Amino acid sequence: MSDIIHLLPDSVANQIAAGEVVQRPASAVKELLENAIDSGATDIQLIIKDAGRTLIQVIDNGCGMSVPDARMSFERHATSKIREATDLFSIHTLGFRGEALASIASIAQVELKTKRLADELGTHIIIEGAVFKKQEPCACEVGTSISVKNLFFNIPARRNFLKSNTVEFSRIIDEFNRIALIYPNVGFSLFNNGKMVYQIPSSGLKQRIVNLFGSLYNERLLPIEQSTDIVNINGFIVKPEFSRKTKGEQYLFVNKRFIKHAYFNHSIEESFRDIIADGSFPGYFLNFEVDPANIDINIHPTKTEVNFLDGKIIYTILKSTIKQCIGKFTLSPTLDFENNAPFDIPYFPNNRPVSAPSINLNPNYNPFKQTESQFSNNQRSQSGGLPYSFVTELSDEQKIPLDENLILQGMQKDETDHESVQLDIRNIFQLHLRYIVTPVKSGLLIIDQQLAHERILYERLQNTIKNHSGASQQLLFPVTVDLLASDAELIQDLKSELFLLGFDLIEIGNNQFEIVGLPANLSNEEPRYLIEGILESYKSNMLEFHADRRTVLIRAMARNMCIQSGKKLKSEEMQSLIDELFACSIPDKSPSGKPVLTIISQEELMARFK
Repeated sequence: MSDIIHLLPDSVANQIAAGEVVQRPASAVKELLENAIDSGATDIQLIIKDAGRTLIQVIDNGCGMSVPDARMSFERHATSKIREATDLFSIHTLGFRGEALASIASIAQVELKTKRLADELGTHIIIEGAVFKKQEPCACEVGTSISVKNLFFNIPARRNFLKSNTVEFSRIIDEFNRIALIYPNVGFSLFNNGKMVYQIPSSGLKQRIVNLFGSLYNERLLPIEQSTDIVNINGFIVKPEFSRKTKGEQYLFVNKRFIKHAYFNHSIEESFRDIIADGSFPGYFLNFEVDPANIDINIHPTKTEVNFLDGKIIYTILKSTIKQCIGKFTLSPTLDFENNAPFDIPYFPNNRPVSAPSINLNPNYNPFKQTESQFSNNQRSQSGGLPYSFVTELSDEQKIPLDENLILQGMQKDETDHESVQLDIRNIFQLHLRYIVTPVKSGLLIIDQQLAHERILYERLQNTIKNHSGASQQLLFPVTVDLLASDAELIQDLKSELFLLGFDLIEIGNNQFEIVGLPANLSNEEPRYLIEGILESYKSNMLEFHADRRTVLIRAMARNMCIQSGKKLKSEEMQSLIDELFACSIPDKSPSGKPVLTIISQEELMARFK
């Protein structure tokens, strides 16, 4: 029997390695931008076509390469960053493995032009599928220009797994932001399909955040700075009131390398506990400066996971630093132990006459005497243990005309009995500014006001977009919004659907839009935050639900336009909400499938008091 184990050809080995290093166009962008940074560039251009499928080009003004180095850079495990194993624990560069260019060249058509300051001519190299096609001298600028064309041209199956251009470009934006954020001293430009997306000059970190995320962040950031023998922490956190319902503003770096670290992220979230709403995520842009000997960055192909020797200590330092920052800027109640102001205690002289307090008594008052009407109205909430501050009551005269069969639509048969559910609505209460509570014949009906309104809006918006009946109300003063580049692309992608729903948006600059009209009958929402919230929910729903984009958009709009928990409702508003809810086709479920209402039966209530 012949031998069956053999060495793989370099082209095959490189394609296998590319499966780990280059999963999508954004992966190639990350590797090329890191090489440009390591070259000492002070100006970097990124040019994208067709979300990186057709072209990814990075142009820098770094040190460039000699003729031998230019050719050697495409060989596997060829690098200028390290020479021996011990160098792995003193790395100050972003790249060090020598795999990226070899992997990219094995699955794309690559063109390289590079020149050093000391050379008269540069070097021009063309590689296709790991095969060198050409190498010759050329005239070019100092630095390096590398073009990656037709990514995965020789692996059609990999191309089929790529998402839409909008999604893939959004991932490219993510990688671009991770590099551009932490190197504010470097100027960056980004072009997509011939259109300039970003042109960012060198600046400080705060200005770089503003340039990437919009002018609103100029007032949203709080500086963080802490120096210890173990770690130096610097950067910014986002004020708690601007926390978001989706992740996207969490940027953590170690020695200017972007990392994902659940342990440290937990430390930051714990620092914001009880300050931000449940289900919200704090924003932060933080860099750790740590001795390279105390971390291991060689544990993941993308180098985004890092082991820390002093992880537990850094966790504590990080949590303490953020809490101190929040307290310093008086965003949460704190005690000032340095304030030595004396207590204001009134002084009375010893010879001051003492008078007995006057007490007025009503001899006819009986604390146990109540009329029936008083009990049925005013005392009902107290007998149920509901404090007045959490209850809004509807008077007896106000009745809600409801068909009792509506409450049964969509509900499970075993949950309610048709004979026992008869609405006997004489009182409506708002409980904890979140639930609407009303007695029914079978027990107690409880409705989640936010989910109920979300269901109402969802079905209303469905009919609007189906019938093309969306009315727009023009704003007296148009509102300008600065968006992330990925969100600007998303707006362009959804522009027709947004128009059908009543939004009137005009692009006025790079990633800048003017809101001139909103859906009619919209509550008093701040247009800027409404658009931001809809885009956040849309992106979250795209990952969570497998549905067409119109359904996802409508669900996102309903979630952001609905009445929120914590809002006090008037009696008329609660009545209207119940009427509209039971007019829906599915009144008992929210668009995401959560229960909107429940009935606590009389039997269950009685059982609780046995």
